[in-house]
Amino acid sequence: MLIVAAILAIFVYGMIAAMLGTVLPDFSKRFSLTPKQNGNIAMSQAIGLMIGSFFIGPLVDTQGVRVGLLLGLGLISLALFGLRTAQSGAVIAGMMMLLGTGGGCIVTAANTLPPHIKMEALTTAGVYNLLNLFFGLGGLVTPLIAASLFKNNSNKLLLFAGSLCLVTFVDHAATEMPPAAGKVGFQVSSVTELLSQGSLLAIALVLFVYVAAEVGVWNWLTRHLIAQGVDEKKALTILSLGFALGLLLGRVAISPMLGNIKPEQALIGASVLMAITTFLIAQSTKPSVAWGLVFLAGVAMAPVFPTALAIVGTKFPDKAATAIGIAVTAGWFGLVVSSPIIGGIAGDDPKRLKKALLVLPACSVIMLLAALAL
Repeated sequence: MLIVAAILAIFVYGMIAAMLGTVLPDFSKRFSLTPKQNGNIAMSQAIGLMIGSFFIGPLVDTQGVRVGLLLGLGLISLALFGLRTAQSGAVIAGMMMLLGTGGGCIVTAANTLPPHIKMEALTTAGVYNLLNLFFGLGGLVTPLIAASLFKNNSNKLLLFAGSLCLVTFVDHAATEMPPAAGKVGFQVSSVTELLSQGSLLAIALVLFVYVAAEVGVWNWLTRHLIAQGVDEKKALTILSLGFALGLLLGRVAISPMLGNIKPEQALIGASVLMAITTFLIAQSTKPSVAWGLVFLAGVAMAPVFPTALAIVGTKFPDKAATAIGIAVTAGWFGLVVSSPIIGGIAGDDPKRLKKALLVLPACSVIMLLAALAL
């Protein structure tokens, strides 16, 4: 039951991560949104992610993981149903901030569960990667069903995702969860102590630039391809059967390998491949070439997030949720910074996204330096 709960939570978050990039073309047409406005909406989601990730960690450590999961799922459900009635860019931004807050709660709380799950022949880092492949599955399903099943109807997609969140909420309410890790109430000094740890700061920097790159693909790839003349349905399919599938298969492949290589080595290799593939993606205009490059980028990015969180959970077991919350919050701050930059470089011309997306390989190079330092 705990494995099912972890899978559902991570799958839901995968859908949330792909949601903005999937509904943005429809919202942009309906409300005449410019790339700059798209960037501000993405920034609103990122601010929500930071709020949820940072504040839910101490709550999970002192009150238990169930509280964090149920709170996150409740906020996500409200946001998804609220987006169906949105009538302006400002309302969309507000709902995306709420969605981000719920998502931050989910990703922090759910990633405290893998150490409590034992799987034969897998290390803790392997379990993190195996469970987080369902993040890739959620990301694959979202744009795929949006294009194929719902014919790019955002309201139908939002209703489907909101209903799945409610089902997950019921499952988590009925599942026995691990007890709170903290033996005493939360103290500010514990956060200060964690922030003085060099290894945690290095991982935070890795996630800072990694999330900027990954979510940059989720949020901007479809618009970039459409601007290059690719059909919208084909662009969404490239996002799902390219990037999301790469994330999914990459985590399946890396899970058993982490028994033979150090997690830090996996981060170094991933950052090199990310730098190469994201640079080439920004240059791609042909759908077949774009699909191959996006798939390889997904494979390259696959181990980074769960492996980094596995390192945090192993190094700080008594304050795992708080430490993970700090690291993940740094990741969402990367999104806060990168989305306005990408939208600002593109301005009012979607074709300038080709230049703006060079932010992604730049982030990958910084990640390489941070991983080497770690």
